[in-house]
Amino acid sequence: MLTELAVENLGVIERLNLVLGPGMTALTGETGAGKTLVVTAVDLLLGGRANPSLVRLGADEATVEGRFDNQGEEVVLRRVVPADGRARAYVDGRLASAATLAELGAELVDLHGQHEHQSLLRRVHQRAALDRFGDVDLVPLMEARAALADLNRRRAELGGDERSRAREIELCRFQLDELDKAGLENPDEEEGLKAEEAVLADATASRDAARQAAMTMGADGAVGAGLAQIAAALESRPPLEGHHERLVNLVAEVGDLSTELRRTAESIDENPVRLTEVRQRQELLVDLRRKYGETVAEVMEFHRDLSVRLAELEDFDRLAKDLDGELDRRAGAVAEAGATVGTARRQAALALGEEVTANLRELAMARAEVQVKVGDDPGDEVDILLAANSGVPGLPLTSAASGGELARVMLALRLVVSAGPPVLVFDEVDAGIGGQVAQTVGRALSRLTADHQVLVVTHLPQVAACADRQVSIVKHDDGSTTSVTAETLEGEERIVELSRMLSGSPDSESARRHASELLEMSRG
Repeated sequence: MLTELAVENLGVIERLNLVLGPGMTALTGETGAGKTLVVTAVDLLLGGRANPSLVRLGADEATVEGRFDNQGEEVVLRRVVPADGRARAYVDGRLASAATLAELGAELVDLHGQHEHQSLLRRVHQRAALDRFGDVDLVPLMEARAALADLNRRRAELGGDERSRAREIELCRFQLDELDKAGLENPDEEEGLKAEEAVLADATASRDAARQAAMTMGADGAVGAGLAQIAAALESRPPLEGHHERLVNLVAEVGDLSTELRRTAESIDENPVRLTEVRQRQELLVDLRRKYGETVAEVMEFHRDLSVRLAELEDFDRLAKDLDGELDRRAGAVAEAGATVGTARRQAALALGEEVTANLRELAMARAEVQVKVGDDPGDEVDILLAANSGVPGLPLTSAASGGELARVMLALRLVVSAGPPVLVFDEVDAGIGGQVAQTVGRALSRLTADHQVLVVTHLPQVAACADRQVSIVKHDDGSTTSVTAETLEGEERIVELSRMLSGSPDSESARRHASELLEMSRG
């Protein structure tokens, strides 16, 4: 939903702020007041052409900002059009391209009138609308296509021409031979080698340190002899009996530790041959990781995959034959599912065309006829064609209708296919109509509010009366400057505006009575 629209220095608009709500909002005002500029502002938010001539005379740039509530999340779009230079676009305060703005805006708003931003003018959206209308089941076709694409990928990966396969087989065999010789079995081998290298590289120093510690702590060493002497000095002295006992135990512990250190020193063996082997193995693992993976585990996985790949290449003829047969079956399944979808789309196309045409009859296009053309199976090429008058061929919507007619065609389509962007803006939807037809158009627009927020620029009181709220766009010209204001009308104010639209005389009592009747009828 569009919750707020702020416009500065756009055409005759110096500063305009619209706070909008759900349902249908009618924008009304005198001809030339600036109503269509509001639609132009929305068009700019959707990536529309930023013409410098839109900038208000004397201003450096025009700015348009729109605040949207998109399924509970706030989205702010902003477009800046300078009088001289390139336009700028922003999404939530961050710079963006016009294409990004258009892509996001297309999900939020559809403009119906003399604008390009109408989703139903694009073939992909016309096809989606037809599928929704006809409840066309696309799942079997999508699954069949996905399965076929997967098989095509596997067939391509299996191998190309014979020379390419021969080269790949030779490479696979070379790599496998290298990996087989390496004999990788433990993914944590490098950590073990590092620990072993640390021991071997420091063997002499470690052995000498252990021997020296054992000698110092032994019975004849400084530590052992010194502790024994202290223990003897404390012996047979009752006040020191507890300390003497602890010293005796400490002497025994130091003796045991000395013995263990001596044994450890004797077990440490210098092995330069093994040290060389360990270092060479580490270099090999580094080389293999450089070629085949970040870790030894990845290299081992590459080894396994390579074995499978070589087996596939060497068994190419059989595998290719099996895949080609499966491809034929899958292609048949795609064709069968496509035929089913094509039939469903053509049936839905006939009904959709008839319903939209019936709606156009009520919207003052009595001679118009809408046809939905579906291409060959599966019918992905969908075109909605309009014959605006009797005896003329159906043409694509972009070339078959004027701005007002196109807006009514879109209205007729939306009444049948409700899905689409949450915000619908109609400009000139009431061009060339009046009376009872205008009331029909107003009620039709109001019906869309069950699924959309609707904004409509209108000159007809019958249409405006059907809106949930009405905003009056007024131009003020004091002879030197021109400004535009927007005011949401309530109560008597709305009666006055509808009276002006009915008779041009807002003070006319009969016009006011008629305006009140219109409002009552629209609410009934």
